[in-house]
Amino acid sequence: MELRSVEELMDLLYAGRYQHALRTAALLRRSRPADKELQVAGLVQGIGPVLSPGDEAARARRAAAAVRPLLGERVFRLVRGDGALADDDVLRLRQAAEEGRTGGFDAGVLEDWRTVLELVAARNRRLDPVEGPPGAPGAQ
Repeated sequence: MELRSVEELMDLLYAGRYQHALRTAALLRRSRPADKELQVAGLVQGIGPVLSPGDEAARARRAAAAVRPLLGERVFRLVRGDGALADDDVLRLRQAAEEGRTGGFDAGVLEDWRTVLELVAARNRRLDPVEGPPGAPGAQ
């Protein structure tokens, strides 16, 4: 499954147990307020159980693949989580996810994240190569 719109992503988030994802994203927002992609990666990890309900090992891979076209390469790599173990962002994401399991704080509501998701998706669209007619410069 490949997500093509923030609306599709929101539907998947609402379908899952998104409270942990909200807490993870909120913790990342507190520690790295300018890093929207990292925050979004913490949030969208919540779609893994919806996409692979019986296969815990496949959850991160399926969630990462689903959001790649919409949210881009960095979010894909962070959600997949198989980068170098020394990658500070992957470690920070894992730490926030662990802290989010026990956190008893108010992390807001899922709808609060729609604008951030739209922002990251819009940035990703601007980075996509423009396809022109076959044979034109930049055409694929």
